[in-house]
Amino acid sequence: MTESARRPRNEVVEPRQRVTSPAVSNLIAELASGNGAVRQRARGLLVEMGGPAVGPLTGALEDPGGQVRWEAAKALGEIGDAALPSAPALVRTLEDPRRDVRWLAAQALIELGRAGLDPLLETVAHRAASRWLREGAHHVLHALQGDDLDEIVSPVLGALEGAEPALVAPNAAFQSLEVLRRE
Repeated sequence: MTESARRPRNEVVEPRQRVTSPAVSNLIAELASGNGAVRQRARGLLVEMGGPAVGPLTGALEDPGGQVRWEAAKALGEIGDAALPSAPALVRTLEDPRRDVRWLAAQALIELGRAGLDPLLETVAHRAASRWLREGAHHVLHALQGDDLDEIVSPVLGALEGAEPALVAPNAAFQSLEVLRRE
């Protein structure tokens, strides 16, 4: 019998034990639970795992269940590690049918900072016709606006705020990508 099978359900478990004992796939499955406490616990454990959970969480952003996508976006934002490859999936999630999931994806991209800019700008350059993408990109870029990113962010923000953003934003995003990639 395993240690977790012998342990009473309500027993408090030390974080080190929680991180190594449950399988990531089981925790991802728990993100679909109808019980909010179960979802929150699973999300917390995935966040504690950090890097090993990022791949499965980015996959969960494609789940048909909106609650799973919400939990995955929230967890990726809480992990917020720029060295991990979650940015492209989060950018795709800016077009999620659920507004709350789009918002959490934008917040997670803000947490990633500069690491999320390349996939975001690349997507704006190619998919600026998407209103949801433009709205999410505006939110992210506005939050990232600052001295060290102004040269990259400001032209795209201006295009997104101006007339005909679907037509103007792609060119601004391409130009900002060039600047970003030279740095």
